[in-house]
Amino acid sequence: MARKEIEKFKSLLEKSHYTVALCGSGMMEEGGTPVIRDDERAYAIEQAYGVSPEYIFSSAYYNTRTEKFFEFYKKEILSARQKPTKSGNALARLEKEGKLDCIITGNIYEIAQQCGCRNVINLHGSIYKNWCPHCHKEYSLDYIMQAKTIPRCEHCHSVVRPLVSLFGEMVDSQVMTRATVEMEKAELLILLGTNMNSELFSNYIRYFDGKEIIIVHQRAHFLDKQADLVFIDEPQNVLSEVLEP
Repeated sequence: MARKEIEKFKSLLEKSHYTVALCGSGMMEEGGTPVIRDDERAYAIEQAYGVSPEYIFSSAYYNTRTEKFFEFYKKEILSARQKPTKSGNALARLEKEGKLDCIITGNIYEIAQQCGCRNVINLHGSIYKNWCPHCHKEYSLDYIMQAKTIPRCEHCHSVVRPLVSLFGEMVDSQVMTRATVEMEKAELLILLGTNMNSELFSNYIRYFDGKEIIIVHQRAHFLDKQADLVFIDEPQNVLSEVLEP
C-alpha cells in the first residue's frame, strides 16, 4: 500500500479531537469466524439443520423450538467464539494512545474488550451476558455451555436468555441512543471491515457530521467514493502499518 496514504491516515488520527470506529463483519472474518449469513456457512447450516440461519437464529425459533435453538447456539455460535486478533490489539493501542475514542461493533464475542478496549458499544449484545427474563438473575457463559439441554434459572426455572440480538429483533433503544450520540460527536469516522451501505451501520452513519471518513475493507463498494481515504485490504494489515513509527 502507498506510504503517503498511511501517512495521511496517521495525520487524520492526530488531528481528530474525537474518533469513532465502526467494526463490521470483515473484522470477524479476518479472525477466522465467518458470519452465519456468509454463503458457504449459511448453506452448511441449512444442510445440517434443515432451516436457514436467519430462521434458526430468530426470536420465533427461540420461542417455539427452544431446545433446538440452544443446540444450534452452543454448537454453531458459542463454539466459534474468537480469541484476541491483531486488529483488536491495534485498536486497543490506539485507544490507549488517545487516538481512538469509541468502537461501535456488531460482534457478539467481545473481541475489542478482550484486547483491552474500554469504550465499546456492542450493538448486537454479547455471548458473555445472559439473564433470566423473569427474576433477572445473571448467568455466565459457562452456565449456558454446561447446560445439558435448555439452560434454566436456578431460582424460578425460566429459560435463561442470552443477551444477543436475534434476527427480527430491534437493537436495544438505550444502545441505539448511545451509538447515535457517539456518531454525532465524531470528527473522524473509521469503517473497518464494512462499508457505507452496511445494513447494520447505515442508520448510524447518517448522524455523522464530522470532517473525514476512512474506509478499510477487502471488497470495493460504489459508496467508497464518499470517503476521504480508502484501503482495499484487511484492517489488520492497514492498522499494523498505521502503528509503525
